[in-house]
Amino acid sequence: MIRVLIISDFTESFSHKLLAGIVDYSRRKEQWIVRRMPPEYKAKIGIPGVIHVAKDWDIDAVIGQFEPTDDVGLFAENGIVAIAQDYKKKFTTIPNITADYIGTGRMAAKFFLDRGFRNFGFFGFNDVCWSDERCEGFRREVEAAGFGDSFYAYRMQEIAMVWHYQRNRVREWLQMIPKPIAIMACDDNQGSNLIEACHGLGIKIPSEVSVMGVDNDESLCNLGSATLSSVQIDIEEGGRQTAALVEKLVADPAAPAEDVVLKPVKIVSRMSTAAFATNDQQILKAILYIHKNALKKISVSDVMAEAALSRRLLERRFKSVTGKTLYEYITDQKLRHFAEQLEETDEQVINIALSMGENDTKSISRRFKQLYGCTPVEWREKQRKNKSV
Repeated sequence: MIRVLIISDFTESFSHKLLAGIVDYSRRKEQWIVRRMPPEYKAKIGIPGVIHVAKDWDIDAVIGQFEPTDDVGLFAENGIVAIAQDYKKKFTTIPNITADYIGTGRMAAKFFLDRGFRNFGFFGFNDVCWSDERCEGFRREVEAAGFGDSFYAYRMQEIAMVWHYQRNRVREWLQMIPKPIAIMACDDNQGSNLIEACHGLGIKIPSEVSVMGVDNDESLCNLGSATLSSVQIDIEEGGRQTAALVEKLVADPAAPAEDVVLKPVKIVSRMSTAAFATNDQQILKAILYIHKNALKKISVSDVMAEAALSRRLLERRFKSVTGKTLYEYITDQKLRHFAEQLEETDEQVINIALSMGENDTKSISRRFKQLYGCTPVEWREKQRKNKSV
């Protein structure tokens, strides 16, 4: 039986998802004993104190958020496996739980570029590896598209202020940057803070400022009316890979140990990015209406009434902004929600369709296959198989 101590901030969903992956892996072999410790307590007792606790509990491996100044070499000296969860800096002496931060930033930038944005911002921390690299990936993609001169980064915050932000400074930055603008926040917590700051200034989200976070922390992303879009990272799979690494190193401490690299999976789109870069307020109104009502049965006529435009004029202006017809856009949004329900619930296809106002299951299944290349049932099986690998 392996005993693991996890030092992480369990007020955030990242730690819970990582733990879920570790527990899932352990249950396939045997039930591990997993104990938790808040980073604040680790800071109080220091690494020697953590080792004392670990020995008292017969801990085999410690997974934790460590400061760059922490003497993590003490773990190996005491026969304990140590793995660092990226916090400020990556370690060279022990393996890290890290991620494809550059790729995550690129994914967010491509999303915004596809929506016609020409001004871009990044809202993150100063001198923190995961924030810095996400910013770098975002900036590189923007520069590659020719908009490097329209990139505005706000990185005046210290990681110690993770639950607080300097409101006046942030407001000054928000008032200074051109609009409409697409902003990537380094994580969902900072994305939530950014939305709050915009509301305080009367800045419209998403028509003036479009915001995306990272990690898809649903408790944060679904706060308020301007729900936060986010890059979903495969954290649970990272937890399983971390558990496999722990198992290997406990069996053979001299075994080669590479970093665990979490991958960005997809963008979960919510209201904070339900806009395109356009000054056409009637089209923005139509887009927001579609996003707000995608779970209902809506038609082109409903959108026409909302935008107060003739069908011909609305169709022409809508396609000019989005690159799609009204019907195509409505269908895409509806099928995206349909796919999310397939992945996240065990509801039968017919029940999901009915809950979205779709009485013709064959019709939505046919449209789903045209967009995703497989039937809803096949897609669900594929997603679950990928998660179990």
